[in-house]
Amino acid sequence: MKLVLFLFSTFLFSCSQGNAEVENLSAVNYEPNLNKIPVEGCPAILNHDLRVLDSKDIINLCTHKDKVVLAVNVASRCGFTYQYEALQALFENYQDKDFIILGFPSRDFMFQEYNDEGKVKEFCSSKYGVTFPMFATSSVKGKKANSFFQNLALITGESPDWNFTKYLISKDGEVLKPFSKNVEPDSKEIISAIESLL
Repeated sequence: MKLVLFLFSTFLFSCSQGNAEVENLSAVNYEPNLNKIPVEGCPAILNHDLRVLDSKDIINLCTHKDKVVLAVNVASRCGFTYQYEALQALFENYQDKDFIILGFPSRDFMFQEYNDEGKVKEFCSSKYGVTFPMFATSSVKGKKANSFFQNLALITGESPDWNFTKYLISKDGEVLKPFSKNVEPDSKEIISAIESLL
């Protein structure tokens, strides 16, 4: 029972920390790097250079301009990891309609992601057949978050409070209020939002 209470209090602390760190980012006047050399036709929110999972390759998210983007912070050893299956199905259903899912493995929440990116890649591929783009393991909340997630937090006022938080971005770069871990990828709520933007 003590272990359960400890884990629950750690979970609550993690959730409160996420919002606190968004406030801290604002308090120190963090300026998102939106003054980079613009990429023609690309919304500033996508203008970030990020490393591909288990690779030295760096790509700019503007590669996915003119698409509806669903960005998700993911983990391989989480109670919500099963959502990979619905995410992959969602990607397969809509990828021909200018839709893309971007996965961002993170160890922010009780270290529920493998430390070895090779294991992350193998797990996603062999267990769930993931074919949507996956990026290097990184932080997704607070000052250590990758630049993309720092900007998402500043725009929405919300950092992920756990794994499998979902940010939907329109083709013109509007970021919708994020969907929590509890909103399934194949829920009517998410599918309706995606279809309204396609």
